[in-house]
Amino acid sequence: MSAPASLRRRSRLERRSPLLTIGAVLVAMIFILPAVWLLVGSLRPSAEIFSSISPLSWRILIPSSVSLDNYIALLTGPFGRAMGVSLLVCFLTVALGLVMSATAAYALAVLQFPGRSVVFAFVVISFMVPFDAIAIPLSQLFTGWGLTNTIMGLVLPGIGNGLAIFNLRQYFLSIPTSYREAATIDGASEPRVLASVYTPLGGTALANSALLIFLGQWTAYLWPLLVVSEARLQVAPVALARTFGEHEFNFGENFAGAVLLSLVPALTMFILQRSFGGLALATGEK
Repeated sequence: MSAPASLRRRSRLERRSPLLTIGAVLVAMIFILPAVWLLVGSLRPSAEIFSSISPLSWRILIPSSVSLDNYIALLTGPFGRAMGVSLLVCFLTVALGLVMSATAAYALAVLQFPGRSVVFAFVVISFMVPFDAIAIPLSQLFTGWGLTNTIMGLVLPGIGNGLAIFNLRQYFLSIPTSYREAATIDGASEPRVLASVYTPLGGTALANSALLIFLGQWTAYLWPLLVVSEARLQVAPVALARTFGEHEFNFGENFAGAVLLSLVPALTMFILQRSFGGLALATGEK
């Protein structure tokens, strides 16, 4: 391309740049405004949340008074305990799920055994089947096993995450086989190779898988509703939904709960990004 043509093209791009920037800002505002309204609503009295909508004005985003009453009332009630149950369930699921996923991914990526492709195909199919489709028959099995109203009843379905196994398996395939061969020559067993070679090298992929497992449990609603009937084991999404009664509801507390439920995974992602950097959810690339 000649120099004048290149200059003309650069000039056109520079003229378009402010318009593209304005367009990007407008699109970003469309997505951000509902989240800002949710945050502002959690800080204002419940009666003002919907009364500020009509007539529509800038006051919808500026509360007449700001207080943390909604958060205090929510966290000192059943929702606070439900948040603790949700965190416990998520951490147990992530810990057990990572061990199971890494072991399965290592076997599918490194070991040679008959039917390996068939097993991998089942793993891929497993995360394509909606969990809602199998939730009810699975809950009947858990009832027969005596796992209803238990922490393990909430944890077990989350540890077998096919997408996490797939993510780790694809990453383990990228690790040179010479590393495993060198460790094997030094006398390392397969579990030792997994723990000492593949796990340290797969830090980012493990972080991705941990986040996938965490989000799956943190946002779970149908399964806790099926296997838990006791109030002491309610998870946060179920507890938040039950703040709405037939004749009584508090939108301020509901908005505050929604903000808290959104903040926890956001903080988890931020911590994982700071720890491992370059987080790539789709591929687990470093």
